[in-house]
Amino acid sequence: MGVLRAHPELALFLCLAAGYLVGRLRVGPITLGGIAGTLIVALLVGAWSEVRVADDVKTVFFALFIFSLGYMGGPQFFANLNRKGLRFGVLCLIELVCVVSIALFLAEAFDLDVGTASGILAGAATESAVVGTATEAIGKLAGLTPAQVTEYQGNVATAYTVCYLFGLITIVLYSSQIMPMMLRIDLREASRELWEKMRGGEGSLEEDEREALPGMVGRTYVVTAGDGMTVGELQSARDGLVTVEAVKRGSRALTPEPGLELSLSDLVLLVGRRREVIAAGRQLGPETPGIPGLDAPLATRQVAVTEKATDGLTIDAARRRHPEFGQSGVYVTEVLRNDQHLPASGDTVLRRGDVLSLVGARSGLDRLVKKIGAVVNNDATDFVYLGLGIVAGSLLGQIVVHLGDIPLSLGTGGGCLISGLVFGWFRSRRQTFGAFPPQAATTLKDMGLAVFIACTGLASGPQAAPLLKEYGALLPFAGVAMVLIPATLSLVVGLKLLKIEKPLLIGAIAGQQCSTPAITAISQTAQSTVPLLGYTITYTLSNFLLPLTGPVLVGILGA
Repeated sequence: MGVLRAHPELALFLCLAAGYLVGRLRVGPITLGGIAGTLIVALLVGAWSEVRVADDVKTVFFALFIFSLGYMGGPQFFANLNRKGLRFGVLCLIELVCVVSIALFLAEAFDLDVGTASGILAGAATESAVVGTATEAIGKLAGLTPAQVTEYQGNVATAYTVCYLFGLITIVLYSSQIMPMMLRIDLREASRELWEKMRGGEGSLEEDEREALPGMVGRTYVVTAGDGMTVGELQSARDGLVTVEAVKRGSRALTPEPGLELSLSDLVLLVGRRREVIAAGRQLGPETPGIPGLDAPLATRQVAVTEKATDGLTIDAARRRHPEFGQSGVYVTEVLRNDQHLPASGDTVLRRGDVLSLVGARSGLDRLVKKIGAVVNNDATDFVYLGLGIVAGSLLGQIVVHLGDIPLSLGTGGGCLISGLVFGWFRSRRQTFGAFPPQAATTLKDMGLAVFIACTGLASGPQAAPLLKEYGALLPFAGVAMVLIPATLSLVVGLKLLKIEKPLLIGAIAGQQCSTPAITAISQTAQSTVPLLGYTITYTLSNFLLPLTGPVLVGILGA
């Protein structure tokens, strides 16, 4: 114990290791997760050893976490500020109004202090970021002694731990098991039908599956039926969706210019979409195995769409606008929008910031890239951009707005969240600067939150037992009620008024609760990622809005 007191870094990383180990324990479909496990371990270690970590450590790591969270969700957050996104946003509004109202009611009815009420909100809503924003807001309340600040901040962590446990169990079971029964659907079958409807009859793939028949292919043919046809005629007959990449006549390799006339027994390499290549092959003759020397290397590029004129065009319309697609044999093989993979079909609408996977001859590919966008640069973190973003968020968090007698401030957490959203969105518009690779962003986000939670638990350990003794029965009740009330209201509103498809609605309700374990259980039940389409929208919106409820609740109760 003396070693831990003398070296708090040992206690900190002990809590991380043991906490994530506890978080892996599974009971049925329920796992606590590393963050809740870390907090439980940290509370126990803090109560036993009374280790204290400097407050600056907690502040720095929370800023890293909240900025990374905003940066990763920024593009999708702003992309969802449309009619479809705002329809799902109604569910997030229901969540916000319900959890704040319930927390205020419980505080009034049971005379709760500001820390306990904030911890109930954070835990029952299963939103760890509220712990940080509320704790920071409590530290800025006027009229509190240092001892009261320490006590109330400790109560946030303790109340969060208990309510999180019961809130997590409730949302996982309610969304993955009970909601499908209430809606009278087989979630697996309903998800499959919805996916086939969205993809025009095509089935879905699991994460570890790949297409057995890829869409982009190269095949060689012997010219028989196509004797006398020119290369240009063959390509134009397929609307530019097939290109002749190589022609071999005897031992000679010919340049496949549009005016080249094909002769009997020529070997021709076609590249393009599988359906079109097969159709073009019928015009030429029988297919042959790959011929040595008859090959044309193709380059690949990850290109962010930045051209305004391309924004809103379908892939087919973009091909017509840019002749390089057909003339140089460049093909779109994948569309990545934020973290969602979209089908590279002709009717897929492109948006600025979309990342296209392009395949084609190097010269034509380079010309096309210069017109429509820029090659994505995401190799290493741009620490200039990252540092400026956190500085901007910290400064924004210092602004205080008074609503009557209630002082409201975003604090470092809320400010960095907003700056992260803006900086992440701005980066997505032209991905040639401000690189923050997804793996790096995820690591900083997870590490930042884990260290913050560990610091909070270590400091709160000594106050945990008295609070549990005083409000032991209230906390589990609050954790269950604060999940069931907004989730049930959202189910009714989403089904009756918003007319959201049932698998998407179930996923969206898990998202409004910011519950990753819930969407994991839902996806396992559905054996499909379809509910994830609804989850991503509400998860992004709630991840921005719920952390702001911490300062709001603290400001109201503190006044």
